Amino acid sequence: MTNLHHELAHARWRTSSHSGSGDQCVEVAPLARDLCAVRDSKDPAGPALVLTPDAWRAFLGSLRES
Repeated sequence: MTNLHHELAHARWRTSSHSGSGDQCVEVAPLARDLCAVRDSKDPAGPALVLTPDAWRAFLGSLRES
């Protein structure tokens, strides 16, 4: 298992305060090297997006605009 897989398996996931409101169920977890992981809280064994700090800021910015 690579370091990233290990980190994801042992990540401390937080559920969004908006989870449970239909199809917007998201969890986030901080990772080493300032990376951030995002996954569907309804599918915790499913895939996760791993974002760099710049990508995380862009992601949050796009959510705020919508």
